[in-house]
Amino acid sequence: MPMTSLIDDVIAMVPSMPGRRALLGLAGAPAAGKSTLARRLTLAVDDRLGTGTAAYVPMDGFHLSNAQLDRLGRRGRKGAPDTFDVDGYVHLLRRLRAAHERPVYAPDFDRRLDEPVAAGLVVPPGARLVVTEGNYLADDAAGWCAIRDLLDALWYVDAPREVREERLLHRHVRGGRTEAEALAFIEASERPNAQRVERSRCGCSRVVSLLRSSG
Repeated sequence: MPMTSLIDDVIAMVPSMPGRRALLGLAGAPAAGKSTLARRLTLAVDDRLGTGTAAYVPMDGFHLSNAQLDRLGRRGRKGAPDTFDVDGYVHLLRRLRAAHERPVYAPDFDRRLDEPVAAGLVVPPGARLVVTEGNYLADDAAGWCAIRDLLDALWYVDAPREVREERLLHRHVRGGRTEAEALAFIEASERPNAQRVERSRCGCSRVVSLLRSSG
């Protein structure tokens, strides 16, 4: 689907009445292109409707810290559903749906540090659209299943496994792992996580591939 068509559809989601806010969710496997699409859509909405109309809030800010993962013995499975603060993420989505008079601060994720960063993002009161993305937005497990009802639309971002894993390899090597360490982490953690995410695809209303989107 052409990018211009996706942008038109997102523009149509933006409430025309002041004080209303829509939430668009993008689910998909690791390195499918969720954050790239989310940023492009946010910038496109702001370009057409004015700066501050849209905001981008990724789920990755709710990664548990490395210290907590070490305490739980889950560092080697970072990115699995139980390595996120899903309750905190759901609470944030509820605040975003309800709050319009004050800014809402949200955590971000720093890939260089490989750690969440508190209050790294802000959603201004005037934002009428929030684009959020993450692996498990369509998951049916406890905690995650509450997300779908908080979103106005939920799309699935798709990409072939070989493309995703090549991106992951580059990402982890840039982050400081050796190529062997990166490949081992992809096999042990990223691939099982992706398989779980792929099973949730049917819970999304649209499937989008950036590899086929242009214009």
